[in-house]
Parts: sequence; structure tokens; C-alpha cells
Amino acid sequence: MTSESTFINLLRSFATDPAARGLLDDVAVIDMGDASLIITHDMMAEGVHFRSNANPADVAWKLVASNLSDLAAKGAAPIGVLLGFMLGDDAWDRAFAVGLEKALAHYNVALLGGDTVANRGDKRALGLTALGMATHRPVPSRAGAQSGDILYVTGTLGDALAGFELMDAGFDEIGPLADAFNRPQARLSDGQALAPFVTAMMDVSDGLLLDSERMAAASQVGIEIDLACVPLSPLYVSCRTDSLESQLQAASWGDDYQLLFTAPPHISLPVPATAIGCVLSGGGLTLKDGADPVKLPPMLGYQHQ
Repeated sequence: MTSESTFINLLRSFATDPAARGLLDDVAVIDMGDASLIITHDMMAEGVHFRSNANPADVAWKLVASNLSDLAAKGAAPIGVLLGFMLGDDAWDRAFAVGLEKALAHYNVALLGGDTVANRGDKRALGLTALGMATHRPVPSRAGAQSGDILYVTGTLGDALAGFELMDAGFDEIGPLADAFNRPQARLSDGQALAPFVTAMMDVSDGLLLDSERMAAASQVGIEIDLACVPLSPLYVSCRTDSLESQLQAASWGDDYQLLFTAPPHISLPVPATAIGCVLSGGGLTLKDGADPVKLPPMLGYQHQ
């Protein structure tokens, strides 16, 4: 099967409109006079992004939140969404619709339209396109990080991993950790507040390490992360400890939907965030644990193979 990176590289040769940003970002940015329209599209597939026995309302929530998280990383205010839906079991479809309505109401986002198709196989695939307007220009991108910048991340990492593992083991009463996996929060207000101050910004969806490497490549810089500084929640630590191995797993699993960004060292940030590393001249990603260098793990995050 063609890998995700190989296929995107095939598309780059003709995705030449400036709005595409060289396919180095998670959004398209269409400048219209003194305003910028932000467009993003994410898909979720059964057996890849959600289990066959997942609550359809949770699937709807995550589909909305993952798309709005891309808007958050651009400091955008959502306008509405277009749904691509694969019809199947009536009860599942109705539960999804109820969950979708609640998710959109939570974020005060309109459903503007979309399309449906009948499911002729045994797995579902769902898509959502989210539209937003930039609240600050220039619109932040993955490119723009400068040598000497500080690397930050909002919130904590790893809770979705812990929640997934507990659900996978058959535990039912796992509260916030299950919510971290099933119902992530798009950090829209944080993204809008940060947009005027950052040099580069993206959301953490495929893993902190992989997404940091992508930011380094887009910005043509090096990024160094201190794993000892990666923020872990008390719940995550209680389940998986705060060992180096546990820190590496939290940093490479994904589904966190926090904001990863760079800013000059003299900037006073408008929202809470943790400094986890720095931007260097050169290229690539390097890791350390305090003063000790750490070898990159074989897998930096989730990639479609």
C-alpha cells in the first residue's frame, strides 16, 4: 500500500496554488482582501480511528473535534462544516446524528451540507470539511519557526493513550482518560489567543515527536525536545508512571489535539503552555532527557502505511 507521505509527495507537484501551502500544513488558506478563509478536511475510518463497537456519538464528536483542532492551530474562528457520511445500520446512523448535533452545538458551529453514500462493504469511512475565518494575519503555519525560538505545547500528553489502553483491557469506569480518547477538545480559544505571538503552530494529532519533526521540516530548522519537560497528567502517571519509556510513549502515540508552537524567548504567552524544547539551526529532530541525549524511537508517531 502507498504510504501517506509518498502519496502526498505525488500531489505536491500539482498542488501549486498558494492557498495549498505546498501541502505542508493541515489547512488551505484562501486570502480574500483583508480576510482569510481557512479550510480543512479530515477523515475517520472504522478499524483505524475508531472501533466497530464504538459509541456512534463519540465517533461524531471526535470527527468534529479533530477538524476544529486544525482550525485552532491557525487561530481561526469556525464558520461551519460539511459532512461526508457512509450510510449503514439505521440505529448507528441515528445515534451518530444525535452526537453530531451535540458536538456542533458545543462548539457553536453550523452544519452547512455534505454528501452521503451507501456502505457496500463492512467498514465505515467518514469525512468532515471545516471552514473558518482567520482571527489574525498572517495565519500561523508549520513553517516559520526560527533558530532560538522556544518550543511549547498546551495541556498534557498521553491521556488518550492511557484511555485507549484501559478501554482495550476491558475497563469501563475510566472517566477522563476515556474522554481524552473519545471526546477530545479542540483548543479554539487558545489558538486564537496565541496566533499573534507564535512563529509556527500546529496541533498534535499524530504524536508530539512526529508532528515536531514535520514542523522542523516545514520550517527548515532543527528541533530539540527535552522529554523530562513533556507534560503528563497525574492520571496518566498513575496508570503508566513517568519513566523515560512512558514519556516516550506519551510523546509518540498521538490523539492529544493539543497545540504545538514556537515563539521567541522574550514573549509573554497569553495562555498556559509548557516549554518542552528549542529550535536550532540545521534540521531534524533530536531528543534529550535533561542533560542526557536520547535516541529517536523507531516510530515517532502514527502514520498511514
